[in-house]
Amino acid sequence: MEVILKEDVTNLGHKNDIVTVRPGYGRNYLIPRGIAILATESAKKVFAENKKQQAHKEEKIRNEAQELAKQLEGKKVTIGAKTSSTGKIFGSVNNIQIAEALEKDGFNIERKNISIAEDAVKEVGSYKAVVKLHRDVKVEIDFEVVSE
Repeated sequence: MEVILKEDVTNLGHKNDIVTVRPGYGRNYLIPRGIAILATESAKKVFAENKKQQAHKEEKIRNEAQELAKQLEGKKVTIGAKTSSTGKIFGSVNNIQIAEALEKDGFNIERKNISIAEDAVKEVGSYKAVVKLHRDVKVEIDFEVVSE
């Protein structure tokens, strides 16, 4: 079953992609929630026309994301956390704290666009996170967790 995605879906595709999914997944999950529409011939024609109109806007957004990526490249963020005497953090550091630290530096990035390479950051040290600014633009930033 082919569907046209109306929004980004993790591990499936991006907005306006035509993807093939199992019939039950499309019929029972994607279409009722408004995440996708059925890819009929008429829907594909409308989709092609909309894609032509969106191309210019998409290029502008991509260029803005690349400019932001250049500013973020080599950026190092410091995050303070309460720790024990051995250097273990009470709790863990996640994408919310990274987004807040970036916002203090003047970068407004949604937390859902930040992913940490490690499963959970539970100790003081240096780590890396990937910031997805656009479907084609990703930048890796370093962050350091220090004891408060």
